[in-house]
Amino acid sequence: MTDFPARRTMMVDTQVRPSDVTKFPVIDAMLSVPREAFVPEERREAAYVGENLDLGGGRVVLEPRTLAKMLDALDVQGDELVLDIGSALGYSAAVIARMAEAVVAVEENEAWAEDAQTVLAEHGADNVAVHKAALAEGAAQHGPYDVICIEGAVEHLPQALTDQLKDGGRMAALFAEGALGVVRIGYKIDGKMNWRFAFNAGAPVLPGFERHKAFTL
Repeated sequence: MTDFPARRTMMVDTQVRPSDVTKFPVIDAMLSVPREAFVPEERREAAYVGENLDLGGGRVVLEPRTLAKMLDALDVQGDELVLDIGSALGYSAAVIARMAEAVVAVEENEAWAEDAQTVLAEHGADNVAVHKAALAEGAAQHGPYDVICIEGAVEHLPQALTDQLKDGGRMAALFAEGALGVVRIGYKIDGKMNWRFAFNAGAPVLPGFERHKAFTL
């Protein structure tokens, strides 16, 4: 039998804490949520590896370090509503749910969304609502949101998402720029996004977030 709790502690001690993640709610959430429960059964043995976990179809579960550093920078509070874009089988939503008042998890893969609902319920994450929709659309009907977290890289950030962020809210996005992506935290001030560098990381570009290619004859 695999000792997943020991692997989880090791993940936090060797991947999360050394990456300057200091906020107790982030560390506590990552120690508490069983990552192996939120990945396909055949990938469970790889659940705690320190890299993006491939789900197929160009989608991943972000590596623990990337998610932890995003959440550390976002500083989610216990009275906040969070939009989690591209939550796949629900791991990121389950982690965020331990810090926020409520989470709306958007997933466009119907099978994953259904599995996420089941697994989140089994693990007591009853403050997460799974919303089946195109990732780039978000979930305007449940917003506006205090925080938006995007679980993959973006080349183009849809206006629909920034519109769903409250004024004074913040967003974490991994911008695909060459070989190495850049995570920035955006603050919405007077209707405009102001972005600050957070750290470097890599991930595949999410569907719907590709750069619009100009047509040439």
